[in-house]
Amino acid sequence: MLSTKIVYWISTIMVSAMMIYSSYGYFYSPIEGKLFAHLGFPTYFRIELAIAKLIGVLLLLAPITGRVKEWTYAGFSYIFVSAIIAHAVTDIPLSYHLSPILFCMLLLVSYITYRRYHISRSVAGSINT
Repeated sequence: MLSTKIVYWISTIMVSAMMIYSSYGYFYSPIEGKLFAHLGFPTYFRIELAIAKLIGVLLLLAPITGRVKEWTYAGFSYIFVSAIIAHAVTDIPLSYHLSPILFCMLLLVSYITYRRYHISRSVAGSINT
């Protein structure tokens, strides 16, 4: 169970760090603004997405369980799948295509280990009662 917890925290922190980094870029990087315009998105969408990512990071790292955490994972999954599609239909370099795929896989690892860890904790708690 300790190894599951370690893998969970490493993958979750990596995803969270990437989301914070990309949110920062959405707010301050003129290159990100040009990329969003190139993809056909309005400028305000970049700001909305940055705020949503920061809220998601807070919820992902918060010591909560249940539906809120599940919806946070669902929201991040939607963001990554949308990024994969948006990058696939543009003429940007291949390295930009790989990034959302990599972080989508890391999010999947985080989710699987989150479920394993919390299910094993709840089962152990019900056995001890």
